[in-house]
Amino acid sequence: MSMNISFVKMQGTGNDFIMVDARRLDLDWPALAIEMCRLHFGVGADGLILIQDSKKADLKMRIFNADGSEAQICGNGLRCFAKYAVDRKIVRGPALTVDTLAGIKKIETTSLRGSVGQAQVNMGMPELSPDRIPVSVKARGPVLDHPVKVAGRELKLSFVSMGNPHAVCFIKQNVDNFPLSDIGPKVEHHKLFPQRTNFEIVNVVDKNTLKARVWERGVGETLACGSGACAVAVASRLKGLTGNSVNILVRGGKLTITWAGKGDVYLKGPAEEVYEGEYKI
Repeated sequence: MSMNISFVKMQGTGNDFIMVDARRLDLDWPALAIEMCRLHFGVGADGLILIQDSKKADLKMRIFNADGSEAQICGNGLRCFAKYAVDRKIVRGPALTVDTLAGIKKIETTSLRGSVGQAQVNMGMPELSPDRIPVSVKARGPVLDHPVKVAGRELKLSFVSMGNPHAVCFIKQNVDNFPLSDIGPKVEHHKLFPQRTNFEIVNVVDKNTLKARVWERGVGETLACGSGACAVAVASRLKGLTGNSVNILVRGGKLTITWAGKGDVYLKGPAEEVYEGEYKI
């Protein structure tokens, strides 16, 4: 029997999502994510985000990548989630708590003319222990600039988990000219990463600004990645390249990350609604 699913297409710095209020729905979400996220044949998006009830927070977020795999967290997705929930008065706002696979996250929204335009997400503390990221490197503390050979290139990778694993690579070459579509999948599936990894390449513009591109596991290159931007900021702060607050320029716009070298990481950026519709399954 066929049915129509109501959805809203949203984006945060070009990282786009299909939002579905799933509080009263129980479907094959991995299969539906693959179908709906397909460009040209579906709605087209980086991921499918579900709004669900939670006993531990105001709401629960589940996110499925375009390949059907479930991600632990997504910073850009959390901002879109908050806009959806506050604008539609599912929660009162302007603050809300969201239950994710990476724990409960608190979000503060900022509205203009009755609609949320920006949000700041408390992404929690970064995980720097290799066994908890996870990455197959024997070390106790942070691992920075670990040499890894990929497709004839030696990459110096710094490892951070923001609820999902990240490998951050600072390079001299302009990130715009880096062959990310070739190198990205090889890093994602490298034997060092038992759960695969997200991969970020980064240019240092100045003490307050970084420029980055992101290869997301299960998706490919995206215009932005919130948890990836946090991982980049953490790695750059640990390496002494930037201070406590840094603007990260991604292909979809600008994200601002604040981290004092310890404690929680804060991600701030825009959230926009593109359109709403119904999808027949």
